[in-house]
Amino acid sequence: MAEKMATRAAYGKTLVELGAEYPNLVVMDADLSKSTMTAEFSKTYPERFFNMGIAEQNLYGSAAGLALSGKVVCASTFAMFAAGRAFEIIRNSIGYTGANVKICATHAGITVGEDGASHQTFEDLALMRTIPGMTVVNPSDGVSAKLLLKQVVDFDGPCYVRLGRAAVPVFYDETADIKLGKGNVLRAGRDVTVIATGIMVAEAMEAASQLAEEGVDVRVIDMHTIKPLDEDLIVQAAKETGKIVTAEEHSVIGGLGSAVAEVLCRKQPAKMAMVGQQDTYGESGKPDELKEKYGMTADAIVAAVREIY
Repeated sequence: MAEKMATRAAYGKTLVELGAEYPNLVVMDADLSKSTMTAEFSKTYPERFFNMGIAEQNLYGSAAGLALSGKVVCASTFAMFAAGRAFEIIRNSIGYTGANVKICATHAGITVGEDGASHQTFEDLALMRTIPGMTVVNPSDGVSAKLLLKQVVDFDGPCYVRLGRAAVPVFYDETADIKLGKGNVLRAGRDVTVIATGIMVAEAMEAASQLAEEGVDVRVIDMHTIKPLDEDLIVQAAKETGKIVTAEEHSVIGGLGSAVAEVLCRKQPAKMAMVGQQDTYGESGKPDELKEKYGMTADAIVAAVREIY
């Protein structure tokens, strides 16, 4: 796990590869192409790149029009502005029409860091998964971002892809069996299951190593697809370990924790705890210090496991 890469960086590199494979792929941005990493695509395929300026509603309305005209569209801006400012456009112009737009939103969560509370979105997964027909994806590292993005572009329909600013450990390799809608068991365990998504997967693996020293055998699942959710894997984990902890760089209201709880209450009730943003805004600061303050670390996962174990 020595290598690190931001999922937004993997997104930028993969777009260039996909541009050669899909001649109908169009990439759009809202004047943030250097930050969202769409800049390389704009240099390689300038005739298929559109900078819509600081006008996110216009970005996604135009993306819907291009998609409904037969294009595959990856439209990017920061998660706060995509899921927040443009929500109504995404709901009505993309979701309602089933437009083939991939909303590839970067700079999500507390690790936006110094940009502060106005840019640290903890609501995007919750908002996007309420839209009928919207696939919601949150890769955990650079390799899974690449493999999932290729599948996202390959299917016809709207999708929200959550990408991060900060470099995170890479623990998958290119041969990994990663499929949309199917969680990945990264570590077997019989005592408790940690279901994590995005950057919290690496924290979950570290927490599992710490707990192993205390004799607690932790199963770790990377739930990279929030919708459609791998309900069978969740139910199996609840049956076999009886205790579930979710971990996300997102509010505990409406995101992965809520989605897992919805499954468990219907199919397999189990003791549960949720690690994530606890119904507060963030603040400006260094990403690692913010993760510590707001409880999105391996230590926070260890504490949650102890709470229900």
